Amino acid sequence: MVMGAIPQQVDVAVVGAGVGGYVAAIRAAQMGANVALVEKEKLGGHCLNYACIPSKTLIKISDIFYEATHSEKFGVSVASASLDAKRMYDWRMATSKKLEDGVAFLCKSYGIDVFKDEATFLSSNTINLMTNGMVLEFKKAIIATGSEPASLPGFEFGGNVVDYKKALMLDAVPRSMAILGAGYVAVEIGTLYAKMGCKVSIVARSDVLSHFDADAVSLVKKKMASLGIDVYTGATALSHDANSVTLSTGARIEADLIVVAVGLHPHTEGLGLENTNVGRNEGGFISVDNSMKTADPNILAIGDVVGEPMLAHKAIRQGIVAAEVAMGKNSSFDNLVIPAIIFSDPEIAVAGSLEQTKGVTVTKFPLSALGRAIALDRKEGFVKIASDQAGFIKGVEIVSDEANAMISEAALAIEMSATLNDIAITIHPHPTYSEAVQEAAEAALGTPIHFFYGKKQ
Repeated sequence: MVMGAIPQQVDVAVVGAGVGGYVAAIRAAQMGANVALVEKEKLGGHCLNYACIPSKTLIKISDIFYEATHSEKFGVSVASASLDAKRMYDWRMATSKKLEDGVAFLCKSYGIDVFKDEATFLSSNTINLMTNGMVLEFKKAIIATGSEPASLPGFEFGGNVVDYKKALMLDAVPRSMAILGAGYVAVEIGTLYAKMGCKVSIVARSDVLSHFDADAVSLVKKKMASLGIDVYTGATALSHDANSVTLSTGARIEADLIVVAVGLHPHTEGLGLENTNVGRNEGGFISVDNSMKTADPNILAIGDVVGEPMLAHKAIRQGIVAAEVAMGKNSSFDNLVIPAIIFSDPEIAVAGSLEQTKGVTVTKFPLSALGRAIALDRKEGFVKIASDQAGFIKGVEIVSDEANAMISEAALAIEMSATLNDIAITIHPHPTYSEAVQEAAEAALGTPIHFFYGKKQ
């Protein structure tokens, strides 16, 4: 801090310009606030630059390459298909840059002051910008600093040991890769690189996607096996060298690159929270209420830094809520469901709960009875729908191509207290994967058309 510096006064200061932070800044500006947005790296944060967008870009590229070399059953033969990893890298980087530039344009259009700097709270109403020494005096602040990849003892980042960010910034496809961890990040990265010809091994303490529905995971594991991915369950990594990893089971696996994907931890270090009244829980996450308010009346927090689920779309919604609350509006993060998607093969998407409790039944419609899935030979999948005795929808799981696009219908249905009949009588276009949601609702009502469950009594 520059001694004697005159603070720049703002209505709302947002610390962190990931998807939650820049959305919060824009929403506050839309409501007439004078907004400062502070980000030490790139606008768009991890999602646009290192995680969501890059991973889904590379997944699409890997799918194109894989389909090009596995389409003989459709009568399509590609004499020679090659992968230019450098051009793939350039496309991935250009995509992120285009989106980052788009965020910069929006911030400029809304009159938001963007500072590329590191912020530290000096008090409950002032922030110091570490590089240029400027002090921001705010009425309200929103913390949106996100999370960082967790490391493993003995597998510190460096050399051939990388986090998910580095794994999504390669300009060459590794010959072999070991992924330590078995959550959705491990599955997505492992699948995309296996489709590009990399020999992938996944090391799992328990099993792959152990917190997800076994029916769905079994299909993902089947596809992973067909891609040559080896999964070492009930194992931990003990040590490594330049091209291998030794496991607790005694196995030694080939690994030119080691990707540590064991979770995330909140990024609060160096924020100066000790100079405020902001509280944290045992996990180190910032504690907030449904209005995204912290224990400090001037400071709100959103996104990964406030805890699970650590998903970009959750941060976006919380960013809007926090901005509105900061501007005096009565707003609350009271959503009933936060959809979750794994961009595996096939994709898994879930909204709500599938727990079969008293009065709740779960009905399953298989894609093997769906016209579009049969035509594209993508029959491995299903839609499950949970409903109560009154027909209200409690949860939906979709395992299918395009599950990422279909799950929003389920989320809306739950938010709007829709019933099975509401979905069943809604015309779904044909031939599409979305028909499977309608078919599942019809099956739950006892009136299925394209799958025989037995005659209704």
